[in-house]
Amino acid sequence: MTRIPSKPEILDWIATHPTQTAKRDIARAFGIKGAARIELKRVLKELADEGHLEKRRKSYRDPERLPPVSVLQVLPPNAEGDLFAKPLEWHGEGAEPRILFIARDSDPALGAGDRILARLQEVSGEEHHYEARLIRKIGSNPQRILGVFRKGTEGGRIVPIDKGADKEWMVPGDATHGAKDGELVEAELAGPRGRMGLPRARIVDRLGDPTAPKAVSLIAIHQHGIPDAFPDDVIAEADRAKPAGLGNREDLRALPLVTIDPPDARDRDDAVLASPDDDPKNEGGFVIWVAIADVAHYVRPGSALDREARKRGNSSYFPDRVVPMLPDRLSGDLCSLHEGVPRACVAVRIKIDAQGQKLSHRFTRGLMQSAAALSYAEVQEARDGAPSNKTAPLLDDVIVPLYGAYHALTRARKTRQPLDLDLPERRIELSEDGHVKSVNFRERLDAHRLIEEFMVLANVAAAEELTRMRRPLLFRVHEEPSPEKLDALRDVAAASGFTLAKGQVLQTRHLNDLLDQAMGTDFSELINISTLRSMTQAYYTPENFGHFGLALRSYAHFTSPIRRYADLIVHRALITAHGWGKDGLSPEDIDELEATAQHISDTERRSMVAERDTTDRYLAAYLSERVGSEFTGRISGIARFGVFVKLDETGADGLIPIRELGREYFHYDREAQTLMGADTGLEIGIGQRVTVRLSAAVPVTGGLTLELLSLEDKAIGARGPSSGKGRPPRRKAAHAKAKAARTKRKVSRTRR
Repeated sequence: MTRIPSKPEILDWIATHPTQTAKRDIARAFGIKGAARIELKRVLKELADEGHLEKRRKSYRDPERLPPVSVLQVLPPNAEGDLFAKPLEWHGEGAEPRILFIARDSDPALGAGDRILARLQEVSGEEHHYEARLIRKIGSNPQRILGVFRKGTEGGRIVPIDKGADKEWMVPGDATHGAKDGELVEAELAGPRGRMGLPRARIVDRLGDPTAPKAVSLIAIHQHGIPDAFPDDVIAEADRAKPAGLGNREDLRALPLVTIDPPDARDRDDAVLASPDDDPKNEGGFVIWVAIADVAHYVRPGSALDREARKRGNSSYFPDRVVPMLPDRLSGDLCSLHEGVPRACVAVRIKIDAQGQKLSHRFTRGLMQSAAALSYAEVQEARDGAPSNKTAPLLDDVIVPLYGAYHALTRARKTRQPLDLDLPERRIELSEDGHVKSVNFRERLDAHRLIEEFMVLANVAAAEELTRMRRPLLFRVHEEPSPEKLDALRDVAAASGFTLAKGQVLQTRHLNDLLDQAMGTDFSELINISTLRSMTQAYYTPENFGHFGLALRSYAHFTSPIRRYADLIVHRALITAHGWGKDGLSPEDIDELEATAQHISDTERRSMVAERDTTDRYLAAYLSERVGSEFTGRISGIARFGVFVKLDETGADGLIPIRELGREYFHYDREAQTLMGADTGLEIGIGQRVTVRLSAAVPVTGGLTLELLSLEDKAIGARGPSSGKGRPPRRKAAHAKAKAARTKRKVSRTRR
C-alpha cells in the first residue's frame, strides 16, 4: 500500500519547494499514484481547513509569508553576535518567522529595539526563514549629500558638484569609507559642526570617478533639480501608516487577480483578471477587472506626504536607481500589491463584447489579495505552451482568459486605429560597479501589449465615469501635430520614397498608412522616429481636448498613483464622486487643479530630460572604450552644422560635424533636409545608410562625434581644399532667402 506522507512532511515539502505546490507535484515528490491520490487530496483539504495551507486554484501554498518589504524590530544580538529581527506586521497564526539581518559596510549601527524598513529574501536550509537587507532605519532620515571627496591629513572634505554651491562638509578620519581623493561620494550628515565650522558628514557610498557611469544618474538628478531626499516629517508620516482593513470596502480577496511586471519590479501597483462573460446576450464577451493600489487611503490631501508627492509630481527612472514619488514604506510595501498579502485597492469591473467594445463599467473601493506575482516572460511562455510550475495552475482559469480578452481588445484597437509606432525600447544593463555591460533592445511580447490595453481601457473608464458624474479631474491630453511639424514629416517621408496624405483633416490612420509603407524596409525605424518627433507633447489639464495619439475622446491617468500624482487626483475624484470616504478630492485640490496640471506636466518633462541625458551619458561611457571603431547607421537629422546619425547597434545618436564632411562648401536646404557639396555635388539626406568611425565619446556630456566613411555603401574619400566655386554669391543667397519667405507666406495664407 502506498504510504501517505504526514502533515508535517507535506508542510516541510511546500516550505522548501514553493514553486512546486500543485497536487501532482506533491504526489510525484512522495511517489503517490493511482487511488492513493484521493487520500492525499483528503490530507491536503484538512491542512487547508486547519489554516496551515491555502488552496489557490490547483495549487497549495503557505499563507504565512511576509511581504518582500516589511517593517521589522531589531532583537538583541545572540551569543555569536548575529542580529535577528521580528516582523511588526504578522498576520499568520503560527510562530513568527525568524529573520536574520545582513548588514553592509555602509549601514548605520543598529541596536535592540530599533525599527527598520527592510527588503526580505526567503531562504531554505537554514535555522532562519528570511534574510533582511536594510532600506532605512525608521525614525532616522539623514540628509544625503553628493559631492567630490578631497582628502586631508585627518579625513577630508566633501565639495558639492552643484554649480554655484559653496557649502562643504568635513569628514572625520573614521568616516571616509576608504574614499580616495577626487572620488565622487554619497554621504549623510553625521553630527554637529566640527573644526573650521563645517558640518560633519559620513560617507556611505563611493561612486568613483565623477565621470564614471555609476555617477551619471546621480549627477543628472542633481543637475535637473529632482528631489531625491524625503523630509523628516514625510518619512515619519509614512512610517506611521498601517495596512488598511476591510471596513466598508468590497471584499475582492476571492478574485484570482494577478500582477504582471518586469522580473526586477520593486513595486506592483496594478493587478488584472479576465473571465468569459456568462451573460447569454454577450456571447464571446469578457468581464475584465483592473485593480489599482489605493494610494489615496495613505496620502491624504494637505498632508506632508501629499505636499511632497505633488512637489515631485512623478517617480523618475534611471538604469541604476529609481527616485520614487512616495517613500519606500508606501511605494514598496503598503501600496504594492504583493502576492498573498491583503492590500487596499480601487478597482473597475468592465464588460466588453466580442469585438472589444466597452459595454459597461463599475468602480469600487475594495480589499484584494494577489494570487500570483508574475513576470511578462512567465505569462508569455505559459500562453505559448511552456508553463512553469508557478504558471501551470493558473493557465486555464487566469492566463488563457486574459489573452482572450486581449484579443478582443485588439479588434477594437484596429477599428479605432490609434497611432501604431514601433519603437524598440533600449535596455542598459549595468554591472555591480555601475559600468555598462550591454545595450540591448527590450523584447516586446503580447504580455506587454495585454497589460497596456487593459490599462488604457481602465483609464478611459475613469475619464468617462467622472465626466458622467460631472466631477472635476485631470485629463491626459494629446493634441494633433502642428502644420509645420507635419510638413517636416512629409519631407522626411518624401526623401525616403513614401507619401503622407495631404489636404484633409489629419487622423491617426493617415500616419499609420505611412508607417505601413515603411514597415519591413530599411527606413522603418527612421519613419517611426520622425513620426514620433512630429507629435506634440502630451500634458495634463482640467479641460478635455482628447487624446490624438490614442484616438480617444476622453482619457485620464488612473492606473499608477504610486508613481504619478495625476492618478492620485483621479482616485480622489472617484472617492468623492462615489462617497467612499473623507479622503477624496478636497476643495483646495479643486481650486488648484489648473496649477497642479501645469506643475506635474513640468515635472514629467523634467524627469524625461534627466532620464534621456542619463541614457546618453551611459551610452557615451559604454562606447568610449570603442573610439576608433566603425559602426553602421542611418542619417536621422540634417542641420547647418552637421549630420545626425542613429547607430544600428545601440540606437545611440552621434554627430558628424560639417567640417568632417570635407573641405568643400555644403549648401543646406532646410525644406528638403539635405546638404549638397558645392564642388562634388555630393547630396546627403535623411534616411541614407552610412558607415562611420567613432572619433570621440564624452561621457560627461553624452556626446558622440563621428567621421563619415561611406554613404549608401559608397566610400567617401578625402577631398581636397575647396576652390570656393561652389559658394553662392551673396546676391543669389539673399534672393533665394526672400523667395523662400514669400513662398512660406503664400502657403500660410492658403492654409487659413
